[in-house]
Amino acid sequence: MKTMASGGTHATVLEIRRLQRADGPAAVLAIGTANPPHCVSQEEFPDYYFRLTKSEHLTDLKHELRTLCQKSGTEKRFFHHTPEMLDAHPHFLDAGRPSLDDRLEIAAAAAPELAAAAAAKAIARWGRPATDITHLVLSTNSCARAPGADTRLASLLGLRPTVARTTLNLNGCAAGAGSLRLAKDLAENNRGARVLVVCVELTLVAFRGPEHNYPQSLISQATFGDGAGAVIVGADDTVEQYPTERPLFEMVSASQTLVPGTEHAIAMRLTEAGLDGHISIRDLVPIAARNVEQCLSALLEQLGLGGVGWNDLFWAVHPGSRAIVDHIDAALRLDPGKLAASRTVMREYGNMLGATVIFVLDEQRRRMEEDDGEEGVWGVMMGFGTGFTIEAMVLHATTNLKQKLPLV
Repeated sequence: MKTMASGGTHATVLEIRRLQRADGPAAVLAIGTANPPHCVSQEEFPDYYFRLTKSEHLTDLKHELRTLCQKSGTEKRFFHHTPEMLDAHPHFLDAGRPSLDDRLEIAAAAAPELAAAAAAKAIARWGRPATDITHLVLSTNSCARAPGADTRLASLLGLRPTVARTTLNLNGCAAGAGSLRLAKDLAENNRGARVLVVCVELTLVAFRGPEHNYPQSLISQATFGDGAGAVIVGADDTVEQYPTERPLFEMVSASQTLVPGTEHAIAMRLTEAGLDGHISIRDLVPIAARNVEQCLSALLEQLGLGGVGWNDLFWAVHPGSRAIVDHIDAALRLDPGKLAASRTVMREYGNMLGATVIFVLDEQRRRMEEDDGEEGVWGVMMGFGTGFTIEAMVLHATTNLKQKLPLV
């Protein structure tokens, strides 16, 4: 084993490595969420959308969108784009005219602001100054430039110049769970690290008329909304030094599975006309239902938890659509209410891509805080994305969940 001298002492590489690593498992320390102020009810959305896109003469497509909205399990969604903004950019509705530059210009200004709103809530609940953040992981499907939303967000929050920044782009709906998997590794491998994870999504980059890429455009317009979720992750117990800091969910183990031969089910790409993609609901739903149990069983067995029943766990599942949630519910034979946090977020916000699972985790936290009964100790967080990719993480709830957080 090679050694290096320093001040008359010798340290092995393994000793240095041990000192660099955290002593305990990574844990969720605080969560914050935010949405733009512009809200549209799902009942009003078909009329609103076809009026905005000047497509009211397409009555058959409008009826189809109304059916999709009624089946979505969503009551309202939030958007950064407004009728005034779209009136000022008519080329957003013309697939034959380039619009990507203008879409990204708007997102470059708006996404960091929305991300900062969610992050500020998480930092306030965490109880330590923003300058104590050592790592920043930003995930978005809405921005594509450098310097980018990560640098602007760091400036808005007053993070120190040495914060280690990582940006994830175009990871779709799996981005939230994938970002938290990365944060777990960063926290556990850097003693004293405090990782801020932020997922921010603006559907402006994908807004277009109903005839462009039919029927994908209608599916997307009936499903997606805007939002940002932030989580602070740390791995060292610093209660004596920072009494306000309290772990909520220990992040025990994480996995990512790419289901072979499923690239056709969901895909996305940047084009001159904005973010475009393909979602095959007919294929996606059964693929998710068939593979979730196998992925989770393998993950739990590695931890010696193979005997734990599905209904013994709490659940924070990304609600890509009501059909996916229903099929997972049935495939795992879950008791009524086990996926209540996912259904609540779907109802109140729609699918906000990577940010959604953070909203679900926060809703699960709220429910466990308010539950007078015994909380489930072990749980699972899941996200789904392009590929078809399944992100899974085993969580362990702490007794801190019974100590209600102050409102921020």
